[in-house]
Amino acid sequence: MGWLKRLFGLEKLENQETVDAPAYQAPVAEAQAQAQAQAQAQSAGSAQTVPPERMGLNGEYDQSGLAKRVAQAFDANPEVADIETVYVAQHGSTVVLKGTVPEQGMVNKLVTIAKGVKGATGVETDQVTVG
Repeated sequence: MGWLKRLFGLEKLENQETVDAPAYQAPVAEAQAQAQAQAQAQSAGSAQTVPPERMGLNGEYDQSGLAKRVAQAFDANPEVADIETVYVAQHGSTVVLKGTVPEQGMVNKLVTIAKGVKGATGVETDQVTVG
């Protein structure tokens, strides 16, 4: 099972480019409120831009956009695609990794991939256990 499916219940899109592409999915009511707010802002003619850390998989506003794009980037990398013991979250523009990996090299690989995702300003690994 891939990162996007395991963490967010999302399937990888076949025709979607791997973007500089996790652990909390907004409740339906919150998502609907966000969509309504966006629609109102657009209809009011205000040109709002989505911050890079809130950019969803398809360019839409998404509270967990960065985490989802990091998960997508992990899915695209065969060296880490099958890891099922690490979770991805975000705190603002910081990617937060949580869980267990067998060796430090795996943590380093995850950090390198996550740092390459647009909007990521840092990666926290203090909640990752090696062993």
